[in-house]
Amino acid sequence: MKSVSILLSPLKYIVLSFFIFLSSCKQKKEEHISTSKEILPQIENALHELVLVWYPKTIDTVHGGFWSDFDYQWKKEGKQNKMLVSQARHIWTASALAMYYKDDAYQAIAAHGYHFLRDHMWDDDHGGFYTLKAIDEDGSLKLLSTSKSAYGNSFAIYSLATYYKVSKDTMVLNLAKKTFQWLEDHAYDPEYKGYFDVMKQDGSWLLNVSENNNNYDNFIRKDWKDQNSSIHLLECFTALYDIWPNALLKKRLEELLVLVRDVITTERGYLSLHLQRDWTPVSLKDSSETYRKRNFWLDHVSFGHDVETAFLMLEASHVLKSKNDTLSLRKAKIMVDHALNQGWDTEKGGFYDGGYYYDSNKCTIENTAKVWWTQAEGLNSLLLMSELYPHETRYYALFKKQWDYINTYMVDRQYGGWHHEGLDTDPEAKKDAKANIWKVNYHNIRSLINVAQMLKGESALTKTKGQHQ
Repeated sequence: MKSVSILLSPLKYIVLSFFIFLSSCKQKKEEHISTSKEILPQIENALHELVLVWYPKTIDTVHGGFWSDFDYQWKKEGKQNKMLVSQARHIWTASALAMYYKDDAYQAIAAHGYHFLRDHMWDDDHGGFYTLKAIDEDGSLKLLSTSKSAYGNSFAIYSLATYYKVSKDTMVLNLAKKTFQWLEDHAYDPEYKGYFDVMKQDGSWLLNVSENNNNYDNFIRKDWKDQNSSIHLLECFTALYDIWPNALLKKRLEELLVLVRDVITTERGYLSLHLQRDWTPVSLKDSSETYRKRNFWLDHVSFGHDVETAFLMLEASHVLKSKNDTLSLRKAKIMVDHALNQGWDTEKGGFYDGGYYYDSNKCTIENTAKVWWTQAEGLNSLLLMSELYPHETRYYALFKKQWDYINTYMVDRQYGGWHHEGLDTDPEAKKDAKANIWKVNYHNIRSLINVAQMLKGESALTKTKGQHQ
């Protein structure tokens, strides 16, 4: 008996194949919808539990702002320093929750944080926000930092722009504008574009300072630019431009998108962590093994930043209303794919912290830790890729695996919150602090909100989903 393909005419065979393809797509779509209905309640419940463990517990009604340090059982324990980044992140989170839940209680939390930022963290003499303050013995606040940071000020803008969306308070918007102008006047490099992160307290550059005689923060990075401040400036300018479509702001946002996408991100799909003023990547590859390992934080592949940046680029492109920005879309996909190919645990799920290219073919994993914020950003970006490229079904399967990983190894079922590292790579992490100045809740709460919105079809970034093959 002749095969069906021989008996059918070429045209009929093509038509039959097309309908088989449509049937397969329909089946996959139905499976996707079914599993989405199962996962959405889990995501919403996880978000609810995470929010309840952070608020109102972290609200500092004594000194203002938010408490910083909690042990693994959520008992206040530590210095309780007030860092600009963590204080601002709380304002952003509370504002985002106020919009997501349509609940004024979270707006009140955001307002509480805003007043502290405005009244205690802004430098009235030189402008810009201070980086770090401590609670003195008499209960007053004293300045600890000796320099200012574009990275820190970016989070101030991010929080103010988001809080303005909730409050509609023009004073909030004006402070965000003022901070943007301060960065423009002090951190922006008119010759090579982009921004320096590390500056003196008065905002002047450290390029000509040869000795660290004033205990400047991050002195080793004084002449460099970096991916971390650049991607978060991209993030905060995106949020600010969404509410204030200023011409100069648009120009800087467009510049940052190009720099992050085409200069800081390599063709392979990962970010160069530090770069010279002229954007030449800083590499420790030819340094001694001892020096390289001691300064791993200066030069490696950071999978968490890569998957986060994929999302931030698409968000910026969307707010800029860049029509047919296939370049940003293509680069974002390459970044997520690279992280999956080189930094993903195929057995348990989860993204490793960092690797290094000793040769041109394989990224060697140098730090196997699965850090909490990386897993949160990975969850968001995997579902984002699944929504934008639904025919590549592996993204949704990997999103589900990532969610299972977080549920199994990251979420603390006994005391609440997320461990700072997955228990599969560090079983002792269950006894480590739940919160500190660098571990707040913006990464995982933002991820869960974004994921819930995508699963409900409410995400602005995925309304054109399915158009990319």
